[in-house]
Amino acid sequence: MKVKKQKRHRKTVRFFSVCFGFRQPFKVLCDGTFVHHLLVNNIMPADTALSNCLCAPVKLFTTRCILAELKTLGASYSHSFQAANKLTIARCDHEKRKGADACMLDVIRQNNPEHFFVATQHVDLRNKLQEVPGVPLIFALRNALFLEPPSSFQHQFVKASEEKRLHMTEKDHKLLERKTRGLLENEDVAQSKDVEGLESHDPGLQAHNTRKRSTGKKLGVKDRVQFKRKKAKGPNRLSCKKKRS
Repeated sequence: MKVKKQKRHRKTVRFFSVCFGFRQPFKVLCDGTFVHHLLVNNIMPADTALSNCLCAPVKLFTTRCILAELKTLGASYSHSFQAANKLTIARCDHEKRKGADACMLDVIRQNNPEHFFVATQHVDLRNKLQEVPGVPLIFALRNALFLEPPSSFQHQFVKASEEKRLHMTEKDHKLLERKTRGLLENEDVAQSKDVEGLESHDPGLQAHNTRKRSTGKKLGVKDRVQFKRKKAKGPNRLSCKKKRS
């Protein structure tokens, strides 16, 4: 069962790496519920557990809004606050404190520019992030970590992006036609100028004689391989000798 889970996780990581440009070490944005679950179920150290889950090195992040929310939850979450306070702070640009869910949605935005893996135990937040392209989700069940497979929306987004990349739009098609027409017109103008110049120099010359002759003979370069013919030899002298009596 563990081998199948690792294969499934590797396949998901490969999908986000190829289609959305995720690179190692992977950045994992953790909220308070996820950190609290890791402590309660003794899934420590957290970076090692997540590294085993993603089969790659990781860096753990959180935000100031998440820390502020953990701090307001009281003594029962004091250890979670201390553990989360050791993580790297991701920039959220909120002057006034927001809820953890709203803060994470603002950090991820519409296309997850920082390429975060989002680790949370909130089901509603995970459902919202499944509608955002390029957001892999991590959650925990008891003492095991799971990486959610890509949603149908993310698969459709990748497919549509590939089709858009492969097919030329109408705007691109018109631009290509305009450039091709301009190149052809420039070539016609250049050819007509060459012909007019030659006719003014020698009116008897025709257009088909405008090509320069090869200068190979002047440079001592042979155009074709020349084979040396063998000269006819005379009869064998020994066969023409008179026989001795």
